[in-house]
Amino acid sequence: MDPKYCSGVVFSNTQVYENIYEMKVGENFKGQPGQFYMLRAWNREPFLSRPISISNIENGTIIFLYEIKGKGTELFSKLRSGDSIELLGPLGTGFPLGIEGNVGIVAGGIGIAPMVYLCHKLSTKVDFYAGFREKSFYMDKIEKNVENIYISTDSGLEGHSGFITEIFQPEKYSSVYTCGPLPMMRIVLDMCRKANVSAYISMERRMACGIGACLGCSILTTSGMRKVCKDGPVFKGEEIVFND
Repeated sequence: MDPKYCSGVVFSNTQVYENIYEMKVGENFKGQPGQFYMLRAWNREPFLSRPISISNIENGTIIFLYEIKGKGTELFSKLRSGDSIELLGPLGTGFPLGIEGNVGIVAGGIGIAPMVYLCHKLSTKVDFYAGFREKSFYMDKIEKNVENIYISTDSGLEGHSGFITEIFQPEKYSSVYTCGPLPMMRIVLDMCRKANVSAYISMERRMACGIGACLGCSILTTSGMRKVCKDGPVFKGEEIVFND
């Protein structure tokens, strides 16, 4: 049986940075770090729902951190407390949580969204590396279980001036999780491979259905074509085949 959309009530929808919003929806949602929901707040247009990763869950209230990138996310930003929204999920495969040893998290921009919940759910202390264009945002939400925070900005206004991969040290960790722009993640995986460190990557693709029926989000892996929405979005780093 195909999963069904359910209705949620927007508790709050707050701008936390330029074009970045935090939306809280109640009231009894579940999911694991790295999983996502398909969201829609319209009847006909745009045609497709939008996949948004779980940023956190607190007492059944689900939190989404999203960036305005097009018509759908712009419509999300107009929602106010008391408005209704349709949700399908939780979907996909999340991050493995039973990790021992030193853990590093590397995120870029809006890629920090699923890492908030991940930090809360991991049973070990982690180092968090976060890269931004101008200035950092939402970093006060990732304090739980985080031992050290490293920030970089392209602008040089905060933290290291440059890319986060320039200060990332994979040899310090037994496992690494990464989410963000594809070029950044590709460098992170290459660094982990050279350091013989296990890595897990959260892939992003445009999705139509979110349940693996349309094949629109398929990517090439070492075991053939796989669907980001169902087989992922989290994969072992060694599985991903990058198209040069």
